[in-house]
Amino acid sequence: MTYTVKAPAKINFALDVLGKRPNGYHDVAMIMQTIALYDTISVRSGFEGIKLTSDSSIIPNDETNIAYKAALYLTTKYNVKRGAHIHIEKRIPVAAGLAGGSTDAAAVLKLLDKTWDLKLSKAELMDAGSKLGADVPFCIQGGTCLAEGLGEKLTVIKSIPNCYILLAKPNVGVSTKDVYQGLKLQEIEERPNIPAMLQAIQNQNLKEISNNMGNVLETVTTKMHPIIIELKQRLIENGAIGSLMSGSGPTVFGIFEDMATAYGAYDNVKTLVNEIFVVKTFDGRDV
Repeated sequence: MTYTVKAPAKINFALDVLGKRPNGYHDVAMIMQTIALYDTISVRSGFEGIKLTSDSSIIPNDETNIAYKAALYLTTKYNVKRGAHIHIEKRIPVAAGLAGGSTDAAAVLKLLDKTWDLKLSKAELMDAGSKLGADVPFCIQGGTCLAEGLGEKLTVIKSIPNCYILLAKPNVGVSTKDVYQGLKLQEIEERPNIPAMLQAIQNQNLKEISNNMGNVLETVTTKMHPIIIELKQRLIENGAIGSLMSGSGPTVFGIFEDMATAYGAYDNVKTLVNEIFVVKTFDGRDV
């Protein structure tokens, strides 16, 4: 039997890095949001070992793929003797700051739980996800969350008001590891006001949410790719009430109150990028 699920991307309305641990990992505070841009993941059992295929030639199909790692982790942890064939239909841009790999891994964990009848709780799935990557637990949870610690401590918060999100990814890829290695915590002058944003979300005030957005990783990625700054400015000039780089980049998103304005901005910036979408936010339930 084949199980299939849509794996949604995420954006960060706020991303602050609070410190670096002795092991090299960073403590963060983030407000994360699932959006309606999806990869489609299918899993079927009955094969020996793990096999991964994709309609994309960009992503690897071996143990370097985080979705493959998710399957290997479950086989080891729960002594699973059965195999699986995983297929990924890729729509989320790669190396874009949208958790494309993490959401695929989260979907594989959930699907293999069904396929192999492991009967894992959400807490157990999220614990497995935390062993694979900082964004994987959120991708299992979905919706709107405050993420703390290494990203694994999640507090579900009220969904943001209805709006349109324009995503613009320039024709460059960014390594999250490289960005964090280039981050100079002592030089960060502006940080997102996360308490103010949480209050704005509670009040369902989209303009205040936009006013309090911030991403300290922009201090690194914009130096590598100045087009990020240009894209943010263009989106604001074309009606976005807020614009920010998502994750470690390079994707820039703008928040729009109506579809017509969002598509007007789409037409204005599409020549600057190679991948562009207008989507809505998404509450994170399985689809």
